[in-house]
Amino acid sequence: MARNKFDVDETLESPFQLSHLKRAFHYIGRHKFQMIAALVLSILASVASLYTPKITSTVLDEVVPMGEAGIPLLLRWALIFLVMVILSIVFTQIRSRIMAFVSQQIIFDIRKDLFAHLQKLPFSYYDSRPAGKILVRVINYVNSVSDILSNGIINLILEVINVVVIIFFMFSVNAKLSLVVLAGLPVFIAIILFLKPRQRKAWQQQSNKNSNYNAYLAESIDGVRVSQLFARQEVNCSIMKRLALACRKAWMRAIYISNSVWLSSQLLTQIVLSMLYITGVLWMGGEIVSFGVILAMGDYVHRFWQPITNLANIYNSFVNNIAYLERIFETMDEPIDVDDAPDAKVLPAIDGKVDFNDVLFGYEEGQTVLEGFNLHVNSGERIALVGPTGAGKSTVINLLCRFYNLRGGEILLHCEDGSTHDLSKVTLHSLRTQLGIMLQDSFLFAGTIMDNIRYGRLDATDDEVIAASKAVCAHDFISQLPDGYQTKVNERGGGLSQGQRQLIAFARTMLSDPKILILDEATSSIDTRTERLLQQGIENILKGRTSFIIAHRLSTIKSCDRILYISDRGIAESGSHDELMEKKGRYYDLYTAQMQAI
Repeated sequence: MARNKFDVDETLESPFQLSHLKRAFHYIGRHKFQMIAALVLSILASVASLYTPKITSTVLDEVVPMGEAGIPLLLRWALIFLVMVILSIVFTQIRSRIMAFVSQQIIFDIRKDLFAHLQKLPFSYYDSRPAGKILVRVINYVNSVSDILSNGIINLILEVINVVVIIFFMFSVNAKLSLVVLAGLPVFIAIILFLKPRQRKAWQQQSNKNSNYNAYLAESIDGVRVSQLFARQEVNCSIMKRLALACRKAWMRAIYISNSVWLSSQLLTQIVLSMLYITGVLWMGGEIVSFGVILAMGDYVHRFWQPITNLANIYNSFVNNIAYLERIFETMDEPIDVDDAPDAKVLPAIDGKVDFNDVLFGYEEGQTVLEGFNLHVNSGERIALVGPTGAGKSTVINLLCRFYNLRGGEILLHCEDGSTHDLSKVTLHSLRTQLGIMLQDSFLFAGTIMDNIRYGRLDATDDEVIAASKAVCAHDFISQLPDGYQTKVNERGGGLSQGQRQLIAFARTMLSDPKILILDEATSSIDTRTERLLQQGIENILKGRTSFIIAHRLSTIKSCDRILYISDRGIAESGSHDELMEKKGRYYDLYTAQMQAI
């Protein structure tokens, strides 16, 4: 059973850890020189901007009272004011360009690492998760965290520096009024500490609902033909509406909590500003505070609480994106159960001989598909696997390809140099490049037919591609297409029939020139006439190769050297077609029942 569906919330298996941020800094550290340059430019822009209220105070208190005599000095200060403004704009613009590059580079780095990890994860990971929930992590979540990891870090440092610099300027203007401004800071910190746990929980919930929505969307698009066939549009729309409403509700709750931080900072700004004016006016009556000082301090109040507000917003973004960051690193931390062993060796050229020794396997805990499974296959032997659905036919193939790890036993491969290797102790690449696998699901990628056939062997020439296509009887129908082998197909081979897609996939397998050929229901979607042609076409290719063939159409496997009836977690019957028919056992019953049904 899948551990997760589109309507089941994903629960993080561990609380937030600072190690997540440490890992995030790994991506930032790759661009430390650009980040340092951006930080220096930000500080210069901030200092230039913060110097302007000081100029205003000086002009009002010292230059204006001079009357006409102060005009030259006024022009000089005006020029300095203009220079400071221009410098602030220029530094900010350069810094923005640098950070735009860094942000996109961080997106690239995280996506590259995440995609590379996804490529290595075993089939069991994808068996238990909707594709939409995986996609939303690679696309949406990475986009969200990239800005906070680039601009967020710089802005955090910058705003802290801004607060320190503003406090310095405020105290240089008037120390007592500065203390009035700082009086609201402890209150704001208390509000932040109160809202912190509620924010994280709210944004995790929003992340869950958004993930559910995207998972169902991906599933609905992928299965739109089936939905229309069964007239399920209204039901699907009602499910989508329910998921969308849950997503909106979770979003609004998270936004309400986040906006509470912004609202608190705005209210405190106005309260502090009012206290400043009241205090300043009272002191002004005692001829202590000048008008210029009041005006400058009012400006600094806004400038002081602006970075405080910005820090609150940055904090909000951190909290919001921590939920996404946790999901990303949770995916990156998924164990690669099927991977090269630390001492894995490159598998030499195999000769096709395979031994299954006392194999034990099950897809889930408590489930056993194969138990005490023993099979010895000689080089060049053709083995057919038949039996009821779910008996373990495809499991044998999956284990030979090492898509899953064994629970017990071993699978040995014999090589041309006389050596024997345990399948679990060789590199996956050296193993799978010597296997030709034609699965029941003939998946085609968006691109040309030529590219799809050449997918597993990029160095193949056009002539080799055409030769492989002719061998599996695909050349004739490909040649009749508008652009032949350069005809573009959509994802999953849209525009081609199921049989045509399967023939192209067969040509792709043939082109790899494997030592062991695996056919899992390879002819299930091909009509009888084409299947006869295909059998004739691949007869020469099968000679000298070990082959494993799974087929429900028993007439296609009569010529196999051995037919194995898989049942009861092992091999129930074994022999040639004639031998099994003489035994009149399970294979005999299956074959005669199928022939009578034709």
